Amino acid sequence: MSSHNPPALLPSLEEILSDPDILEIMIDGYTSVYVEKQGRLQDVPSPYHSHEQLVDELVALAEYAGRTLNPESPLLDLRLADGSRVHVVMPPIAVGGPAVNIRKFPNKSFMTFEELVQVGALDENAVTFLKACVRSELNIVIAGGTGSGKTTLMNVICGQIPRTERIIAVGAVAELKLTQPRKVTLEGREANLEGKGEVTVRDLIRSAMKMRPDRILVNDVLGGEVIDILNAINSGITGTIFSVHANGVRDALSRLEIMATAGNPSLPLLTIREQLASALHLIVYIERLLTGDRHLMKVSSIQGMQGDSLLVEDIFEFHQTGVANGRTQGYTNPTGRLPRFLNRLRDLNPDLSLDIFKPR
Repeated sequence: MSSHNPPALLPSLEEILSDPDILEIMIDGYTSVYVEKQGRLQDVPSPYHSHEQLVDELVALAEYAGRTLNPESPLLDLRLADGSRVHVVMPPIAVGGPAVNIRKFPNKSFMTFEELVQVGALDENAVTFLKACVRSELNIVIAGGTGSGKTTLMNVICGQIPRTERIIAVGAVAELKLTQPRKVTLEGREANLEGKGEVTVRDLIRSAMKMRPDRILVNDVLGGEVIDILNAINSGITGTIFSVHANGVRDALSRLEIMATAGNPSLPLLTIREQLASALHLIVYIERLLTGDRHLMKVSSIQGMQGDSLLVEDIFEFHQTGVANGRTQGYTNPTGRLPRFLNRLRDLNPDLSLDIFKPR
C-alpha cells in the first residue's frame, strides 16, 4: 500500500480532514457523511452536492496513486502521505453509492504513557510494569477490536525502546510513528491488475530477519505471518512487539493458534501452543467501551503450558464501577499474581518494586 498526498485531491473534505478531534470519516453515498469525534459517531453536513462530484474526487485520488477505480475495479486501499488510511468501495458493490472510510493518522506526536494515565486509559502501576517489560526485551502482543486504540497503544509502548537499538517495523500498512533514529519501515504491496508484484507481510518479516534487527515490530497481524514471527523470536530476535485483532486475552490466543495453523498446516496444534508459550511473554488487551472511552482492560502473562493448554494469568485488570457524565468510571488493580518472567524483570530493572503487584 503506497503513500499519497490527500488534501488537494480531496478538496471537499479538506475542512473535515483538518479537524484534529476527528479520528475517522465515513461516507455512505454523497448525502451521508459522519465522523468519529471524541469517541462517538456524529453526523456532519455533506460537502458533496452530487454523486458525480464524489466519484470524480475518488477517481482522481486513485489515478494520482496509479490505481484504477471503476465498476470493474471497485475496491481501493491506499495510505495518504500523513499516514491516514483510505478504503473505498464503489458501486455496484456499494449499492447506495460510494462507501468511503478514512482513518486519520494524528498530525501530533502519539500520546505518551503519562498522557494516557491523565485521560484515564492506563494506571501508573501498569505503566511502570509495561516500561520495565519493554526494557527487558519481552515479547509483547497488543490485542483489541477495531478502533480500540491498538495502534496508539503500540506507538506508546514502542516509544520506550532504547534509541540505540535497530528497529525493523513491518506491516501491510505503515502506521507506527517511531522516533528512534535506527529504524526501517517496511510496507506490503498489493498485486497489480495482472496479479503481479505482491509483497506480503510474510515476505517482509523474512526480509527483516536478514537486516540485523534488534527488534521486529508488526502492526496488525492477520494471518500466517504468526509463524514467521515465532521463527524470528526463536532465532534470537527478542523484544518483538505485534498487534492482533481480538475481543479478549483468550480470544487473542485462539486467533494466534488459528493464524499459525494457516501459516503451517502441518504443525500439530499442541506444537503451536508450545511455541506460543515459549516465545510470548505478555498480552496487553485494550477495549473501546460503550461510552466511547478506550481503556486498557487487562495485562496478562503467558505463564507456560498446563497440560495441553496455554496457562495465562492476569497481572492487571480494569474494574468498571459505573458511568458518569458519559464517561466510564473505574480503576485498574493488580491481581496479586506475579509473571513468570519476574526474575528477568528485576535483573534488568533493579529499582522495580514488588509493590506494584499488590492489590489495593
